[in-house]
Amino acid sequence: MKYKDECIICGAPLVYLDKAEEMECSICYEILPSKTRCRNGHFVCDRCHSPGVSNIIEICITMTGANPVDILERLMKQPFCHMHGPEHHTMVGAALLTAYHNAGGRIGGRMSGADSDENGQGMSLRAALEEMMSRGHEVPGGACGFWGACGAGVSTGMFVSIVTGSTPLEEEAWGLANQMTGKALAAIGTIGGPRCCKRDSYLALEAAVEFCEEKFGVKMEWSRPICRRSTQNNQCIGVRCPFHRNILKEE
Repeated sequence: MKYKDECIICGAPLVYLDKAEEMECSICYEILPSKTRCRNGHFVCDRCHSPGVSNIIEICITMTGANPVDILERLMKQPFCHMHGPEHHTMVGAALLTAYHNAGGRIGGRMSGADSDENGQGMSLRAALEEMMSRGHEVPGGACGFWGACGAGVSTGMFVSIVTGSTPLEEEAWGLANQMTGKALAAIGTIGGPRCCKRDSYLALEAAVEFCEEKFGVKMEWSRPICRRSTQNNQCIGVRCPFHRNILKEE
């Protein structure tokens, strides 16, 4: 599949409908309700949009650094990652879990005591990434516009939920997970649209790095990314984007 900006079948611009319609996936032929298709009528379900996304776990396990930007960039270079797509809903949380772990952060049961490993040191990174994969897949493509909750921002809340061992019945952990999502979504919403999965992912990471140092005392590394993908994004907002290379050159 050579098209990475719009429709991954033919490259045509996407059309977003007011109401969901039954559509047949152009790859697996499953019929599902969707509000999104391209101008030529192609629809690709979330599962088929990113074949190979399961490789996220093995890639993250090999990363030893504590900078989530470096980890996310590695994931973004993989064949399963498109300019836009629901894969980002998993990749953001996975990059954060990996960087947090490598920075010395304890994952799982931080507050509840749940999900400890055999040494009582919390959840293993692999187990945490598997949980992130499961949760991230539940956030559909287009959530940013249709739900008012960008999947990249929601992914940071999932990350904090996994780190703290939160459930719907927790007190402090429940609050922290929702605070994290709110902080990330506020950063994303302040810039405004239209959507850019790369920009929104960077903003979500930045919010999470600051949050984890403040709330958990875990200092992940941070290097401000410079976006070099603007030519792949038909809706790039240019110098309105804080990661646009022209803005960063001026600084």
